Parts: sequence; structure tokens; C-alpha cells
Amino acid sequence: MILTLTVIVFAVIGLVLGGGGAYLLSLGGSPFYLVAGLVFLATGLLLALRRSSALWLYGLFILGCLAWAVSEVGFDWWQLGTRGGLVIVLGFVLLLPAVRRRLGPLHRREGGISASAWPVALPVLIALIVAGYSITQDPYDKVGSLDLKTASATPSYGGNVPDGEWHQYGRTPYGQRYSPLNQITPDNVKTLKTAWTFETGDVKQPGDVGETTYQVTPLKVGDTLYLCTPHNWAIAVDAATGKQKWKYDPNVGLNPDRQHQTCRGVTYYKDQAAPAGAPCAERVYLPTSDARLIALDARNGSVCEGFADRGVLHLEQGMPYNPAGYYYSTSPPVIAAGKIIIGGAVNDNYSIHEQSGVIRAFDVNTGALVWNWDSGNPTETTPLPPGKTYTVNSPNSWSVFAVDEQLGLVYIPLGNQVPDQIGIGRSANVEKYSAGVVALDVNSGKDRWMQQFVHHDLWDMDVPAQPVLLDLTRDGATIPALVQVTKQGDVYVLDRRTGQPIIPVKELPAAPSTIPGEKASPTQPISGLTFRPPKMEERNMWGVSLIDQMVCRIKFHQLRYEGQYTPPSLEGSIIYPGNFGTFNWGSVAVDPEKQVMFGMPTYLAFTSRLVPRDQVPPKGQDEKGSEQGLNRNDGAPYGVYMGPFLSPLGIPCQAPPWGYVTGVDLKTGEIAYKHRNGTVYDMTPLPLPFKVGVPGIGGPMITKGGVAFLGAAVDNYLRAYNLADGTELWKARLPAGGQATPMTYELNGKQYVVMVAGGHGSIGTKPGDYVIAYTLP
Repeated sequence: MILTLTVIVFAVIGLVLGGGGAYLLSLGGSPFYLVAGLVFLATGLLLALRRSSALWLYGLFILGCLAWAVSEVGFDWWQLGTRGGLVIVLGFVLLLPAVRRRLGPLHRREGGISASAWPVALPVLIALIVAGYSITQDPYDKVGSLDLKTASATPSYGGNVPDGEWHQYGRTPYGQRYSPLNQITPDNVKTLKTAWTFETGDVKQPGDVGETTYQVTPLKVGDTLYLCTPHNWAIAVDAATGKQKWKYDPNVGLNPDRQHQTCRGVTYYKDQAAPAGAPCAERVYLPTSDARLIALDARNGSVCEGFADRGVLHLEQGMPYNPAGYYYSTSPPVIAAGKIIIGGAVNDNYSIHEQSGVIRAFDVNTGALVWNWDSGNPTETTPLPPGKTYTVNSPNSWSVFAVDEQLGLVYIPLGNQVPDQIGIGRSANVEKYSAGVVALDVNSGKDRWMQQFVHHDLWDMDVPAQPVLLDLTRDGATIPALVQVTKQGDVYVLDRRTGQPIIPVKELPAAPSTIPGEKASPTQPISGLTFRPPKMEERNMWGVSLIDQMVCRIKFHQLRYEGQYTPPSLEGSIIYPGNFGTFNWGSVAVDPEKQVMFGMPTYLAFTSRLVPRDQVPPKGQDEKGSEQGLNRNDGAPYGVYMGPFLSPLGIPCQAPPWGYVTGVDLKTGEIAYKHRNGTVYDMTPLPLPFKVGVPGIGGPMITKGGVAFLGAAVDNYLRAYNLADGTELWKARLPAGGQATPMTYELNGKQYVVMVAGGHGSIGTKPGDYVIAYTLP
């Protein structure tokens, strides 16, 4: 019976590998899978004929498979294991006495002598020895250390924020995500314990959109934390106990047309001219998903009715189109020179009739419009007259801004014009003011400089992260610098006065488009400091077995791929890095004293297939309007199907690692270390703690104590790392996904670390409503 089942298994696998392997070979792929299919069929036939030569054939195949696998991927366990796993398991099946004693002319009677095990046992043993060695190796790991002994004598943090507080999204207007606190160190971080846990009560609803996420970084002012929730509640929490002080619910409701339901933070402001203790002398500004900006009294959460329209600024004013749910602000605005400056998110790829991407500055006290910068009309920044509208569908900015008040500049990361994957008919202003950073005059809104990171963007490579400002020492001189990470993996280091590169930037050739009327840029920029992955090859395809790996190889050859910046096409293109990004809104953390950077590069390939307008299905069928499925692009000549490049089992077709932690010396522009980050613990049916290196979304935080904190990965942990060398020092299990950026503060002589755990709809982590504080015992 066992022998019969074994024959059937070998025959089925042989047919699948043989048929698929023949097709793969016809596409120009590896001949291995066809050969493997023939070997499985031949082994199955010999087993059916009860020939002991089946063992010799299969043993030789094990050795051949091992040699092929090592030649392709070296001693990378995660790739060797999936190439050889099925092969070795079936080798063990052939070693069963119930199989061997039925083979050969002397072994066909019940109770007969078993055929020798050595033809299979020895190759299996060799394969296991190689596997054991490969487990000790990591060809993708970069070991090194950062120089944390050399420090700037006068580091600039930006803003006047006390060391123990966290007043803005990135702690200060510079967006460094750096705290001067040093109570927690690499030596004692392992003793961190939970100080308190607060549950907001704002949980994911059945009617919520798919991308309902909890991404907030709380602020700490005095003895209070201020935060928002996915449905835009504003909450004040006692920083010592985690007890709620007040809550304000703006009643944003549910709207299936919103692409995102999230809030990354609120904005704090203290009116220095107001009498101490006066109503609304200290305010919290709350952006909402129904396009409002609401001013609240920081003491009690009551609406400050002297601001705008009885406390509410309606952001849809001046918009040429205003369908509910298509425009809102997911990120906290910034305040500078008496102005509150805000952008907005638009629904990607729903329609070309989008709201404007205008950036506006309002009087922080009255809500009166002071200036507006519309990239479709960039020279006219005086307030828009009544009855007029901003430019339709101009590139927007949905992320967080950074400010240098001494230079009088606010730095805006820019996105693209919808549709993201089609550039036919874009105006000169759109071509200039997209996929880059623009520096605007805080007082007038005029643009001082613009630096673009993708020309004629066809890949949704909007700039997603807050720029980070620091004063950088290079060649003995101190330069006011801006560090901007991008989805495509580049880290641009610019002089923030002029936008000129400090680390050199060059142009590389890029592939042409095959779409009539489309003209992809012949070159694309690349920074001298980059985390771009190497060009994918067929050997980089992955799967848990030879079979799904073969399917990924077939898909690899069926899709168009000429490296990074392969344009979208009718047959489908591989976009790598994908629009999920190497870096996303979580940005990076920068230590302005040591002038080093800590980040989490992520690698996931996507696919992008254009659909002619007359072939786009009717509304309501197979559409997502986000990172997966059909994006309709109503009014454009093409819709687009896009999503992650996945195997039939729903795992990435590309081999891991998919996520790292890394440290960079910004003084030299050198990457010091790069290590796999995160496990598959929450990605598989069984809780397996395998450190594969997993994707994530969220941001890191650095402390002067030399510790970096990061959640973000798709396993539900908050981790602490040694900033010097990137080694993991401590981790805490989170009750939900940790797709937010942690922060830290001091109160009554104790340093606390706070993490929000609420999950992320797009990457499928567990939803929740937790705010957790940790401190030393």
C-alpha cells in the first residue's frame, strides 16, 4: 500500500514538474524543472516495476539537485531549504523499510530482504550536512558598527522642545525621531517592563474600508500624552498612569469611498500671547478623514470656537471637485511663524477628476488663509479669491512636513498626479513638481527650490516620508542638511538651503514604454547612498516547494521586467521595489549628535498591468482603488491591475529577506550594517519564530542612550536594537500589529517608551486599540 501511494506521489509530482518545466524552458527559463519532472516520472516507473535502481536514480538526483541549488544561491538556507525540502522528504519516504523491501528480484516477497538504503541515505546525509552548514551562514547580512564616540559639540535638534518631551510627530520640527534621553541603555534595556496599557475603545468596524490602520505617534507635553485614533478621536492620556483625561469624537462616520481610515498624529500649539490658563491658550489640532481641521483646548478637549468656523476649518474649500471621501488629511499639519500648514491625501487612481494637491497655510489663531501653493499654478501664492478653484488633480502631499524656521522654509514631500501609472498628457508643472521635495517660504508660500527623485513617474513612487533635518559635518564644514528616503530605496542627502546634493546623485538609463503616446524618461536619478536591491533574476524566485517556485519562475518570464523602472505594460510588468516602497511614511531616525541614521528598508515586488478603457469592467466589479486589485482611473485611457508579486500560496515570489534594519554614517555616506529584521511568527498558521527578515511599515526612534526602537514588522513585536551595530537587545510581544512609530519621554525622573498597537489593514496585521508604555523597573 505504501509503495503504491509512493508511486502515485512521484507520478503526480513528475507530471506537474515535467509539464511546467517544459513550459518554463520554452520561455527561456531553467531546464532543471523539466529534468526534475522526468526524474520523478522515471523513479515512479521504476518503483512501480519494483526495481531497486529507483533508489540509485533518486540518490543521484538528490546530489544533482544539491549541486544545482548551491550553484544558483550559494549557502543561503532559506533558498536551499525550499529547493531541497520536497526532494529530501521524498528521499526519507524511499528509505522506509516498507518501500525498500518490495524492490529488486530478491525483495518482492513479504518479509524479504530490504534493498540497500545507501544509494539514497548517503545523498540525503550529504544534503543535510550542507543544510546544517548553510543555517550558520547569511550571505545577506552585513556586519559592522557605527562610530558613536565622535559627536557634534553643538547638535541642532530644531525647535525649543525640552529633552523629556515630544511636541511634534518627529519630536521637533526637524523630524529626527531622536530623543536626548539616556536613562535606557544597551545594558539595561532588557529589563524594560510594561508601565501601563490604555485601550482607546476605537476598534475596527465591520463597515470600515480595508486600509483601516492605527499609525499614530503620540505627543507628550507636560504630564499629558495627546493622540488620535483611526476614526479621528482625539484623546488626552495621563503620562504617568495611562488614564484618559478627555476624549473628543468628531463623528467622521464610515465612508466606503475613503481609501484610508487612519490618523498619524495631532498637532500641539501654545499661544504665547494668551494669558496663562486662558481657554485655548494651548491647543491640539485634529485632522479628520472627512476633510476637517478642528482646534481643541488641550486642557479639556473642548472646541476652540475662535478658530475658523466655530473651531472647524473645512479643507474642501476651493476644491474643483468634492465627492465625499476622496480628500482628507491623514498626517498632522506643522506650525511655523504663526501659521498652520497642511496638505492632503487624495484617493489614488479612482479618477482623473481629483481634488487639488494644494498646500495651504492658515493663521494658527484665526484660521484665515495666508497663502496657498498649488503646483499647477506655482507662482501665484496669494490667497485664492472667493469663487475660484485650485488646479484639478495636481500632485499632492499626504505625508508629514519638516520646518527650519531659521531659514524660513517648510519642506514638502510630493506625490504624483492621478493616475500614477500613466503619464500621457501631463503638464510641464506636473512633470516638474512631483515625486520630489519642494522647499516653500514659510511666510509667502513661494518655492525656493525643488529636487525631483523620479522623472515622469509611472510607478507610484511618491515621496512618502517626512524629510529629516540635521546639521551635517562633511570635510570639516558644517552643512544644514536634509535627509530624504524614498520608495525606490535611495537616501538623498541635500543642502537644505539650496536643494543641491551633498552626497552625489547621477542619472542611469531606464527602459522605454511600449504604450502608444507614453514616453518614459530615458534616465532616472540614483543617490550615492542607496538601498536599491540588485536586479532580480529567475534564480531569485522562491516558494515553499519546487512546484510553487516553478510557477513563480514562469510568471517571472511571462511579465515584462528590465530592472527597476520597467514601465507598466499591457502584458504586465514587475515593479521592484514595488509601490509599497523600500521606505514608506515611517521614514528613518537620525541622531544629530553622532550624525548617524537608523532605518528599516523593505523589499516587496509588485506587478502592474494596464487595461485599455474599453476593457475595464463595470463599476463595482473587482476594484480596490489602492495597492491591490483593479484601479479604475476613470477618465484616463487605461485602468491598472496591480498588487504584490505572489506565489499561488500567497507568499512573495521573490526570495527573502524582505526586511532589514540598517545603520548609516551620514558623515561618510557609508552603510555600516544591515541585518534581517523580524520573523514569520504571525505570517504562518503555526507560530514559527524563524528570522527570515519580513516586510513592515512604520518608523524607528533613537535615544541618546544608544538604543533604537522599532515595531513596524509584520510580526507583532516592539524591538530594541543596539544603535552601534544593529543587534537586537530586547523585544516585547504586542497585542496587535505595531505599525506605528514609537516615542519616548521622561516624567518624574523616569524614561518611558510608548508604542501604539492597532494593526494595518493593507498588510493584514491584527487590529487593536492599544497604547502601551514601558519603563525600567
